Amino acid sequence: MSKQRQDLLIYFSFYFVFYYYYYYLLCVFILLEKQRVRNAVLAIAAVVIVVGIPLWWKTTETYRAWLPYSEISELDSLQVTHIIMCGLLSRNTNPRTQKKVPLSHVNVKEHQIDAKTGLRYKYETRYRTATIMEEDALNQPTAAEADLSLHMLSENSCGSVVVYVIPESSALMPEDVKAYVGQRRTVLLRSPPFRSSWSLKEVLSNLDVEVEQVVSTMSFGHQDIVAALSNRVRMTKVTKESMADSMRAIKSSPGYEITFSLLNPDPKSHSLHWDIEGAVQSYIQPLLNKLAPIANFSVDSQILYYAVLGVNPRFDNSVSAYTLSADSLSHVINPVEARLGSNAASSNPVLNFLLYVPDAHHSPLYIRDHSKREVPSNAFHSPRWGGIMVYNVNEMYGPEAERPVDININMAKVMGVFLAQLRLMLGVQRTHPPTGFVLQSPGSAGLADWELDRLLWSRSVENIATASTTITSLAQLLDQIGNIVINDNVAQQVSSAVTSLQSAVAELEAGNLAFALHYSREAVLASERAFFDPSLLHLLYFPDDQKFAIYIPLFLPMCVPIVLSLLKTVSEAKQRLADKQAKSD
Repeated sequence: MSKQRQDLLIYFSFYFVFYYYYYYLLCVFILLEKQRVRNAVLAIAAVVIVVGIPLWWKTTETYRAWLPYSEISELDSLQVTHIIMCGLLSRNTNPRTQKKVPLSHVNVKEHQIDAKTGLRYKYETRYRTATIMEEDALNQPTAAEADLSLHMLSENSCGSVVVYVIPESSALMPEDVKAYVGQRRTVLLRSPPFRSSWSLKEVLSNLDVEVEQVVSTMSFGHQDIVAALSNRVRMTKVTKESMADSMRAIKSSPGYEITFSLLNPDPKSHSLHWDIEGAVQSYIQPLLNKLAPIANFSVDSQILYYAVLGVNPRFDNSVSAYTLSADSLSHVINPVEARLGSNAASSNPVLNFLLYVPDAHHSPLYIRDHSKREVPSNAFHSPRWGGIMVYNVNEMYGPEAERPVDININMAKVMGVFLAQLRLMLGVQRTHPPTGFVLQSPGSAGLADWELDRLLWSRSVENIATASTTITSLAQLLDQIGNIVINDNVAQQVSSAVTSLQSAVAELEAGNLAFALHYSREAVLASERAFFDPSLLHLLYFPDDQKFAIYIPLFLPMCVPIVLSLLKTVSEAKQRLADKQAKSD
């Protein structure tokens, strides 16, 4: 073999060994690189799944504080208990006979208004004989004096009724009067005729009808209670009269602003003088003092010159006077209201009472009702707004009088009308007593004690209905929209409202009207603060479709390579496992 061929063979041998070794190293490198890539993909996927997704979920989750949903669901079914404590006192009863009669009797009636609201009436009657001091008080010459004397002996608890049964032949009341309802919580009831052979139990049974009439007169009727629950009950469940009374009264509030305005459209002819400060102290302030447990009141007054009505009255030749029809009264308020102004520093509702003195060219001016008859008070009221009274002064001066004429307004006449309107606006319901019942006038106080009890009860029920409806609506809203933030302040207000509602219902069942009103008012305030919290605004959260539109462009380019690499790694692992099993076979 020649040396050239030998060198060529050595060269090819060396080249083959080198190429083979290079190929071997390249294969090893490729295998190591695939393993490194595979490990990198698995590591990235593990970091994304174990760290990235939980971190992203935690940092973007909606904070929702805990709410008492179970207790709120219980409020959706409201059961209200109306308790009346009735004390029945009889005169000249043998104590031995009294012991044979139960000292108390409880009568319970239940009425389901709808599927979620029920009423439970509980009448508890306690019987005893009158004491010697009460006998002396009942010997007064008049029923009014007897009522005052009985009040001086003992003050009855809020929400209770005490019935004094007097003999049929008593001269304390006229013969045609069966019952006398006083200013306080006492009633003088004339005993119906009964036989001398009757036992005391039969006599008391004979009084059940009259006692039930007394209770229904001095407490709330069923329709009045349903009207107080108008926020929860459909209007078809309520009579028109009860609903009218409910719609007339202004909604419950911690405070009210009362404004008295004197409108003088013709100051060149009339120089009006009114002692509004003295009139408020004499007629309005006693009523407001009595209503202090219900709300806080502030009173102001003003005189508006050149303020005219929004409609032109028509002249009626038959009476030689100008008239305002009932259909035109609705157009009177808006033009006048623009001149009244408002108290921007207070958020309390405002009750307006306007005294309008017609100008000399439209005097006298009378208001007529829908039957075309003149209204005796010459005034009208607008539900939840206030009242307007027309005060004619044309008869106070002659045509030759020097202008402007000084006129002193009779405040007793004016305040009598405004006081009646104020009672209606504040929710003091009108009472229609049965035949033979006489209701004593509340006098200077403006409100009888039993009327105050009715008002406390109606306001408590109204507040409970309002707060429960607000809280249940808020809970349903937060449950349906899961991405609304529920901060700790909202949760605290909701819990406070639920606790106050439970306390209010419990106090109503116990007959503690003052505490029930206090807790129900706190429930309304807390529920409204939670419902109108700024953090619950719809602009502060995004729907799910908008979230997907934001996150898909961000995460999709990053997730596609990772997912494809994972799929390829899993496919290779399956292939290696299959090859390994094939070799072993």
